Amino acid sequence: MEYRNLGASGLRVPVLSFGAGTFGGSGPLFSHWGTTDVEEARRLVDICLEAGVNLFDTADVYSAGASEEVLGEAIKGRRNDVLISTKASLPVSDGANDWGSSRSRLIDSVEAALKRLGTDHIDIFQLHAFDASTPVEEVVSTLDRLVSDGKLRYIGVSNFSGWQIMKSLAAAERHGWTRYVANQVYYSLVGRDYEWDLMPLDEDQGLGALVWSPLGWGRLTGKISRAKPVPAGSRLHETADFGPPVEDELLYKVVDALEEVAAETGRSVPQVAINWLVGRPTVSSVIIGARNEAQLRQNLGAVGWSLTTEQVAKLDAASAVTAPYPHFPYRRQEGFARLNPPLAG
Repeated sequence: MEYRNLGASGLRVPVLSFGAGTFGGSGPLFSHWGTTDVEEARRLVDICLEAGVNLFDTADVYSAGASEEVLGEAIKGRRNDVLISTKASLPVSDGANDWGSSRSRLIDSVEAALKRLGTDHIDIFQLHAFDASTPVEEVVSTLDRLVSDGKLRYIGVSNFSGWQIMKSLAAAERHGWTRYVANQVYYSLVGRDYEWDLMPLDEDQGLGALVWSPLGWGRLTGKISRAKPVPAGSRLHETADFGPPVEDELLYKVVDALEEVAAETGRSVPQVAINWLVGRPTVSSVIIGARNEAQLRQNLGAVGWSLTTEQVAKLDAASAVTAPYPHFPYRRQEGFARLNPPLAG
């Protein structure tokens, strides 16, 4: 397993990490992701550690905290062997202070997560969304205090826009508080919006991308193509509206290219899709999920080999879309391109 620094920090993380959203699944979304119990989770953790995957990602909203509880039980007795990443800020109930990133909410959320995970510290703590109702100084100063107290080791964000990240980083810089080093983002061959603003920002400001849903919300599993509609048992029938949308023609173009590269490499469609992500700029780790041992072993096979330059170009071309303003001049006009050459193809 390859390890990379998380952004500009000294923390080294595996290029593949494990998403525990399938643990303890309940509710209209997470029950369709998976319902892994403690015994099954312990086995999946075993397999991950054998492969060198020691970073496990969860969140307080995953099955109302059950994911954190199951993960805590699964790693019991080997806390020093793993890195824990979790998130907070999204609503966990209808209570007036049970959402957002206020000082009160963050302190309570961290304490509750520590208890559910059965640990005294969280290795990577991320804000799950931007809270526009709380001053950034309150948010960042609270996180800085939690780092100083030893309860958090590194901090980051997820699902923030570029200006929201920069406003927070500016506050941290101004006051000498702990800076964000992680940016957990949606990024896949059918969802490359990360490249327009957030990737250059991460490169410039030293944030490492932790990629969620690398298979396009379950669309790049190899089970869907022009000739194969969404299978009857697919979770997409119940969960598509929760995730990022994808136009059918883009999906089919990407899958066509993935199938060609998979045939050339002797790898599976999802393995090729994940391997492409591992090679992208600013990516520190790609979060893979699995409902069972077979799925996990399949996804672990996405690393340890490389796509050729020609294969990467084929996937780049199939997944390319027209850049939104103000980015399209930089892709189309030579004068603009000289000023700001893109990080990604």
